[in-house]
Amino acid sequence: MDSIGLRLREERNRLNLSQTELGEAAGITKNTQRLYESDQRSPKADYLSTLANLGVDVQFVLTGLRSHPDKSDALALNGSVNDALPVPMYDIEAAAGAGRLFDAETIQSTFYLPVELFEAEGVDPAQVVGVTARGDSMGDTIRDREQVLVNRAQRTPDGVFLLRMGDELRLKRVQRVAGGAWILISDNPAYERELIKPEDLGGVEIIGQAWRKVGRVF
Repeated sequence: MDSIGLRLREERNRLNLSQTELGEAAGITKNTQRLYESDQRSPKADYLSTLANLGVDVQFVLTGLRSHPDKSDALALNGSVNDALPVPMYDIEAAAGAGRLFDAETIQSTFYLPVELFEAEGVDPAQVVGVTARGDSMGDTIRDREQVLVNRAQRTPDGVFLLRMGDELRLKRVQRVAGGAWILISDNPAYERELIKPEDLGGVEIIGQAWRKVGRVF
């Protein structure tokens, strides 16, 4: 699977720029540019905004989908844009707890996605929320501090889902097994699988399916 760093490098090469040249144009060092491209550090919003002005397809860098040639600014972070729809971003820990699930007070930021993306994939934008993952239980599938867009219209296993278990929100791979039970899988092999028996499913709520990853924030 392509990463933000690999797509960023692809865009730099498309513009025939070296790491030093792009870094200087964006106000960072060559070493920081190298860390971005190797996925050792995630780019910040102001850096991405500068890249957009330099001709970098920021939508492609973040989502893997090329923007329309005349709508290169259709995606932005923490701002207002044309032809784009807002997705509220929540901290997965702040959103947990009885009565606090995805209310206005726990919105961390707002992420804007182009209308065409929702239309192309048949996703209702009103059903999409973003969460910042915590921990390493999902390994490289969803890394710590990585932002994940969740489609609340999709709640039928199998796949990776945002779950509510008591006062805790968790991102897990959900697999149905014979007899009606579920297995919760952490893609990090250091974590054991969890079997949820049919009689215990009432304590597990599927919030929605992990639709897209955005990147890590620091």
